[in-house]
Amino acid sequence: MVVSAPSGAGKTTLCKELLKLFPGLHFSVSYTTRPPRPREKDGRDYHFVSLKEFEKREKQGDFIESEIIFGHYYGTSRKDIDEVLNTGKDILIDVDTKGAKNLKESMGEGVFVFILPPSHQVLRNRLMQRGSEDEQSIALRLEKAVEEISDNYLYDYLVFNDKVDESVFVLQSIYVAEKNRRIRQLDKLENVIRSREGKD
Repeated sequence: MVVSAPSGAGKTTLCKELLKLFPGLHFSVSYTTRPPRPREKDGRDYHFVSLKEFEKREKQGDFIESEIIFGHYYGTSRKDIDEVLNTGKDILIDVDTKGAKNLKESMGEGVFVFILPPSHQVLRNRLMQRGSEDEQSIALRLEKAVEEISDNYLYDYLVFNDKVDESVFVLQSIYVAEKNRRIRQLDKLENVIRSREGKD
């Protein structure tokens, strides 16, 4: 499941709540050169690395996708994703719209969810409430949000994050429904058919 959102839409909160509900769902921890925010932990929220380390990994082909966002580098580890998917488990990937487009092209399969604020003003208020952004930074993020929202066609689902509990329920519903799509249950279906044939 690939999740994107403009800054301040509440993506991180919703993803954390979804992960609590499904302990078997793994979170893809991205690499970034930006400094950690308060309460962020290295290895849990991001792998915080130097620009030199990031460039080294990128040159080695470690990233399935990478982007520069507001002057900082972000990358998704190809190895981490492959390790989880090869065991038949699910992974939650948090990227921006460019990263989502790159993942769609490189992976082919996935469930793509875009989280939006209920209004532009709510988004602005949330960015201001963070307390970590100056007026110029907020203006840049709001401008980028307009661009990102225009990329909504890349996604299978839109979640308008007005109330966290309701939005988590929608995200949970998407995940459960997608897990039970017929195409993803064919192995189990074959087992049922084989077990029936064995009895006969």
